[in-house]
Amino acid sequence: MRLIQFIDREGARKVGIVDGSKIQVISQVSRMRELALLAIRQGNGLERQAQLLNSNQVEDYTAILKEQRILAPLDHEDPAHCRIAGAGATHLSSTSTRDKMHRQIDGEEMTKTDTMRMFEWGMEGGRPGPGRVGVQSEWFYKGDGDIVVAPGQPLPCPDFALDAGEEPELVGLYVIDDEGCPRRLGFAIGNEFSDHVMERRNYLYQAHSKLRYCSFGPELRVGALPAHMVGMTRIRRNGRVIWEQEFLCGQDNMCHQIENLEYHHFKYNQVLRPGDVHAYFLGAATLSFAYSVRTQPGDSFEIGIAELGQPLVNGIVNVATRFAIDGVKQM
Repeated sequence: MRLIQFIDREGARKVGIVDGSKIQVISQVSRMRELALLAIRQGNGLERQAQLLNSNQVEDYTAILKEQRILAPLDHEDPAHCRIAGAGATHLSSTSTRDKMHRQIDGEEMTKTDTMRMFEWGMEGGRPGPGRVGVQSEWFYKGDGDIVVAPGQPLPCPDFALDAGEEPELVGLYVIDDEGCPRRLGFAIGNEFSDHVMERRNYLYQAHSKLRYCSFGPELRVGALPAHMVGMTRIRRNGRVIWEQEFLCGQDNMCHQIENLEYHHFKYNQVLRPGDVHAYFLGAATLSFAYSVRTQPGDSFEIGIAELGQPLVNGIVNVATRFAIDGVKQM
């Protein structure tokens, strides 16, 4: 089952079940989070709860997308209670790309980068088997719910940014239940959108490079994923494709078990606040920056994975920084 959040033509929020070109509207709830918490409290899975609340009211999916009424498939009414984070050095095919990005530090070639060491640790201990804790991956924080851009909307690029590059990823979507236990709702397509020029200058700038907007959706796929999937990333400029490449994703193409990544994200008690939602980017397999592509405002990203439904499409728009160099005021 695949689910979406959207705005109807009267301006009301809705949750719906994807049924080909139609959306079956779910009754009694207006947010995915509400649906998930109701399912937990009634002892149902998310799919079962959605089926129970199917109103048989139908919306046209093509119109929702065309009219840009689609929303991210999971959010919180208070953006401060939506945490966005991610894992890195998780995909087998990204080893060379990330290693090259981090290889030159202060003009000197290193025999082995920290990125390569992280990949090797993942290969050796990232898939320990059921019930066992493996090595932790790279981890980063992106922001709260205010940085999430709806599918179809442009990703804001701050005027201090050195790059505006896509990162096509799987995103795990979670809600923390009343007992403080993370519950995985499912997965979505994500664009983790980072500043790769800044990161390449020095890998210690990575934390800065990740504090950017992002997008995921438009659909949430409930339940487990196929172990092997093939996605496609396209960048368009003035309507013309200027770069495209397939990428591999799914558990078979990762050096970390998804469960191991989840453990190392949720092992900290401070992130287990009941009612909060989490979007966790699970790592990119490829990116256009590695092929010397430099995006610009007006370009459009399209990331597709057939098993996760409609592709994720976002543009790029420059935005001015609100904060000035002398912006801190003395009390």
